[in-house]
Amino acid sequence: MQISFLIHNAYGIGGTIRTTYNLANALAEQHDVEVVSVFRHRDKPVFAPDPRVRVRHLVDLRKDSDGYEGEDPDAKKAASFFPSSEGRYDQYSALTDRRIAEHLARVEADVVVGTRPGLNVHLARQTRRGPLRVGQEHLTLDTHSDALSRELSRVYPRLDALTTTTEADAGAYRDRMRLPGVRIEAMPNPVPSPGVTPADGSAKWVVAAGRLAPVKRYDLLVKAFDRVRAERPDWRLRIYGGGKQKDKLRRLIDDRGLYNHVFLMGPANPIEPEWAKGSLAAVTSTFESFGMTIVEAMRCGLPVVSTDCPHGPGEIIDNGVDGRLVEVGNVGAISDGLLQLINNDALRQQMAVRALDRSARFDPARIAQRYEDLFGSLTARSGSVGLLNRARGSLLGGAHAWRTVLKSPGKGRTA
Repeated sequence: MQISFLIHNAYGIGGTIRTTYNLANALAEQHDVEVVSVFRHRDKPVFAPDPRVRVRHLVDLRKDSDGYEGEDPDAKKAASFFPSSEGRYDQYSALTDRRIAEHLARVEADVVVGTRPGLNVHLARQTRRGPLRVGQEHLTLDTHSDALSRELSRVYPRLDALTTTTEADAGAYRDRMRLPGVRIEAMPNPVPSPGVTPADGSAKWVVAAGRLAPVKRYDLLVKAFDRVRAERPDWRLRIYGGGKQKDKLRRLIDDRGLYNHVFLMGPANPIEPEWAKGSLAAVTSTFESFGMTIVEAMRCGLPVVSTDCPHGPGEIIDNGVDGRLVEVGNVGAISDGLLQLINNDALRQQMAVRALDRSARFDPARIAQRYEDLFGSLTARSGSVGLLNRARGSLLGGAHAWRTVLKSPGKGRTA
């Protein structure tokens, strides 16, 4: 089977990029796989693909390249096809509109997979007749603006399948969008075995990792660790990642006199060796579309104390078995969750063993098998029934396809 992924920028750093490569690498064990990047801004990808995975680009933004296209007249014109309500709209142009359309009109694949809403719109409307059209949702329906949700409701009926990273988000799409004939399936992000020796649980370190962004609420983690320090001054906290919150967090650490207990480590790639140096992981987000860092930590043998935020943590952590789920935004609940495992070595070790074992369900080979099963079932029905569903999807791509999407506090967030 030939499988073609369409991604915003395969040469950057981010969860969607890493997830796409993890899945593509696993599928390449049995299939012909390519990753098509709309943009290319550096010579080599940050995340090295399997040699069997072909990576190519549509628009070259490397200023030192002979093929640089940043000054192309069409690159200066606004996109008219990529949805203006999509978070990355300002990066798209008449040039990308044309290049994506040309690619999809002649793509040689059995399955074409889009990896963000704007690209899914292109894929649904412009892919030549023949390939299966599969859209991936790496955020959630609730994070999209009403304008974008309306656009997706008009176009998504033309897809063969839509995948989400959680069952909760799959349920939201099933309940709130009318997508006749479109398979909606929850497909967790694949996370490979880390290739490092799992943590032995003896190090007195709590580890956190992710963008230093407001949604991660590392300010709450620092405040919670102030309480931990008061009871267990022998433990320390490392926070990995970069972002605009760094200076604010540094001031908070200094103001609370935690400079010998809480350390801002900056970005780390690969992150797995850093997880393995700890004994406990912490996640304090107000929102997680999946919770990649939770699975990464578990795969390195760390139990995770996480806020029970929508949507991912509660579908990854079995509370009290392989980690702890605590109330969102509650500093006391976070510190209590950490101290419960810090003060009970036997419980922490028990949860660590279970976390390592249970996180194997996210192995890329297992997730790839689920995608293979999905592609196979779609192929089996892709004759007259599939054509009929697509025809119905086109007809329903107007007002009748839209059901009111209730607003949520997370609306408008983009990856």
